[in-house]
Amino acid sequence: MIERRTSQRGVGGTVDWWLAGCWLVLVFIGFLNIYSTVHYEYPEVLVWGSRACKQLVWIGTAVLMAAVILFAVPSRIYENASLPAYVLMFFLLVLVIFISNDTKGSNSWIEIGSVKIQPAEFSKITSSLMLANVISKMDLHFRSFRDYMIAGAVLLLPMAAIVAENETGSMLVYVGFIFVLYREGISGWWLALLGSIITLFIITLRFGIVPTLLTVFIVASFANDFLRGRKWLWLAINIPLIALMIVWIIFWPKPLYFLLPLMAVQIICYLVFGFLRRDSFRMASAGVIAACMIASFSVDLVFNNVLQEHQRKRIEVLLGMTEDPSGWGYNVHQSKIAIGSGGLFGKGYLNGTQSTFGFVPEQSTDFIFCTIGEEWGFAGSVAVVLLYVFLIFRIIHDAEQCRSRFIRVYGYCVASCFFMHLIINIGMTIGLMPVIGIPLPLVSYGGSSMWGFTILLFIFLALNREERKYF
Repeated sequence: MIERRTSQRGVGGTVDWWLAGCWLVLVFIGFLNIYSTVHYEYPEVLVWGSRACKQLVWIGTAVLMAAVILFAVPSRIYENASLPAYVLMFFLLVLVIFISNDTKGSNSWIEIGSVKIQPAEFSKITSSLMLANVISKMDLHFRSFRDYMIAGAVLLLPMAAIVAENETGSMLVYVGFIFVLYREGISGWWLALLGSIITLFIITLRFGIVPTLLTVFIVASFANDFLRGRKWLWLAINIPLIALMIVWIIFWPKPLYFLLPLMAVQIICYLVFGFLRRDSFRMASAGVIAACMIASFSVDLVFNNVLQEHQRKRIEVLLGMTEDPSGWGYNVHQSKIAIGSGGLFGKGYLNGTQSTFGFVPEQSTDFIFCTIGEEWGFAGSVAVVLLYVFLIFRIIHDAEQCRSRFIRVYGYCVASCFFMHLIINIGMTIGLMPVIGIPLPLVSYGGSSMWGFTILLFIFLALNREERKYF
């Protein structure tokens, strides 16, 4: 019965053509907007110096790659080759640190003649395959410390190499893999912890460590007592303490001398009472408080030693710590002008002024979305975002239909990569996130990005096609 159904559907009948079609539409939209940014200088498309012409070459080779992946390469090879591919990519990430030339503060590019390739774009593929392999073959359900260590090592090794390349944007994409791990069994507390650390980083940077730790103390005690039915106990103990802390902060030059011992007592109490009463919520709260304290004290170290100067300046502009619309904030300022000038339906294709005449830096790469906003308006921007939303949810839907855990995990990895790129790229073009240099998938100019996302997506299509042939 299975064999008859498979033969009737043919080789291409089991491919999810909705996903393939979505890929094609996004690639076409990208080409149109790349041409729009350079048409004033290069009216003819087929001129090699034009980015539009080069993008056509990247698109043509990407189509060939997609066809080979779908119809020529046995799908079982991806699982079997995931380990050697991962190891090879890790060594390439390390090697590029020493052999690459500095490009805008980053040592992440390999130059082969006139072509520049960024291994970090392809590391997402090998890391996704490796993570899917270890989770499925080693049967990780994240109920033991061993499971966390194995999955963490798979992700942290390439992340460390990418950080050493000063390619912070690509490293942040790996944070999205936590959604994959959550689907496969890690506690929701890890998501809460990640969200807390990001929030604390912003609050500490903007307001200082004392207000941050005071907020952590109040929120933790509120969640453990007030929200769990012990309202009068919370009011009787915490209101006097909070009042005393505020007075201490105002009148004493070193408020941390009072706040840190108090939070240490809070952690110890939660651990002791949690252990005696078998209250996992209190014990988890103690861990979260400790992690938040460490994160708060690490902000200065990370901000001044991990981030590059231009990234620090852009974060300061984003948080309102510095006003510099003609300097470090110039990119975002011009991007918001371009998007805002598009109105509801845009100025029309090839009629953009901000992007066409070069007011927006990197308008064909990192800031391609502002070209869409200016020429296609709010309606066009929403349509493009909805295309990405459809793509991501379709990948998740197909992944959930798979009986193979390897394919399901890999599908979630693909969806996470697209999601993180979408959120970060659009967030930075509209001024909600710092400018860190990350492309809009399949739309931004660039061979590495185009090939990387094409391979990432079409490997999933090939694996999913093989699964659908038999189930």
